Amino acid sequence: RKTRHHQRLSMQHGRGANRVVTRNPMSRFPIMKAKFPDPSLNPRQISSHLARHLKKLRAGDGSVDLPEEAKEERKWPVDGEEDQRIRLSMNDMKRVDCHAARLHDGILRRTGLSHLDREDRQKLSSLKNGVAMARISSLDHADELVARLHGEMPWMAPATEHAWHAMRRSVREGWAGFRMSPVILERPPGIGKTYWMRRLGELIGTAKVDVDATGENASFGVVGCQRGWSSARPGRVLECIMARQTGNPIVMIDELEKAGSAKSGRNQSFSLAEALLPLLESSTAADWSCPYYRVRFDMSHVSWIMLTNNLSPLPEPLLNRCTILRMKEIDLPDLIVLARREGQARGLAEASVWSVTEALSKAAPAAPSRPSLRTVLRMLDRAEDLENRPIST
Repeated sequence: RKTRHHQRLSMQHGRGANRVVTRNPMSRFPIMKAKFPDPSLNPRQISSHLARHLKKLRAGDGSVDLPEEAKEERKWPVDGEEDQRIRLSMNDMKRVDCHAARLHDGILRRTGLSHLDREDRQKLSSLKNGVAMARISSLDHADELVARLHGEMPWMAPATEHAWHAMRRSVREGWAGFRMSPVILERPPGIGKTYWMRRLGELIGTAKVDVDATGENASFGVVGCQRGWSSARPGRVLECIMARQTGNPIVMIDELEKAGSAKSGRNQSFSLAEALLPLLESSTAADWSCPYYRVRFDMSHVSWIMLTNNLSPLPEPLLNRCTILRMKEIDLPDLIVLARREGQARGLAEASVWSVTEALSKAAPAAPSRPSLRTVLRMLDRAEDLENRPIST
């Protein structure tokens, strides 16, 4: 039986199915907690400025005679036109360059980027003007998006409802962008969790990051690795933010319970679950330090969706930071509806769509091997291949 929330979602889907959703408004968000210096304040420019200032001081103290008109109008000769007697010596220029280097180092220290080389500062410069944030424009907009998502995948109703509350809360509290509290989906395989996450990201208008925990080197692939390791690099989440220029991507980690851990030469263990803890709490995520760049970022708007078949291997601190939702199998009628809609979206012939749905309808509900979403997609792929195969002569 549908809950009251699910009935409301179904009613909203019926009312908003034919409405056109406009693209979400975007705003710039200062995600990096470091400031880039004025590009004109480089050592060469600072040295040139100090040299000009020193020439003016020497010309003004009477040690060098200037034309009377220059004294009266307080105009100084422009570069290249100074009197020969105002030129600086080699020792003067060494002192000027040394002072300029000290000033430049002080500027970099105040920015929080002094420990980075020029290449890394160049990479991070893409974030100096902030990043875009996908936003939910209104409560009605939130209801409309969720109604569409629920209509496409009704068996994912618990997860859709979780996203719905997050959308509405982001509007009510005036957040800079959409964000969803961390959620763990305990689910049977083949129910379309990746498809659901991608559709959620498409509807909201934000980037998605798919992570297979069994294929990642502990925490390094997700949050990054500090320098000194042979595989040192920024994490995939930060790389996505920099590449896509968005501050609130949706990150999905599959098979979280199978994530291993890496050990350093000092026998220190680095596990994915432990690395995620500061990112799953809003207060600590807002001041998260990247282990690779050693620069702080506001990651509090990243949405985390974790998938598992078994909760028992997961540490208690991780479970305490997440909402746990238990998903159900897809009913056969839902699979048939999805196959028909997906086949039409692909532009398949009606006969091909009918063949797929007819084959699904003949599957016994109590069969030991039930059709899954993966089964349906493979059937549709096969039908598409058959329609597009070359005609033999």
